[in-house]
Amino acid sequence: MVQTDEELRDRALKQLKKKRDFTANVFAYVVVNAFLVGIWAVTGSGFFWPIFPILGWGMGLIFHAWDVYQQPPTEEQIRREMDRLK
Repeated sequence: MVQTDEELRDRALKQLKKKRDFTANVFAYVVVNAFLVGIWAVTGSGFFWPIFPILGWGMGLIFHAWDVYQQPPTEEQIRREMDRLK
């Protein structure tokens, strides 16, 4: 499948936006969870309740990273899947 420069540019822009959005998500994750840990530390350091948003948001962050950095399917994989669907 040959792509035009316009199609490649559109794909590149989409991928760069996904990476920028992921970076913003990581930054928010770090800042918000550091703030929550700070609140926990200031209020007596009892049960470590910030673990819940840290783990919950962290799982979402892992899925976001998977979406951004997974490799596109190869032509061989596409061909095999097309053959399977026939």
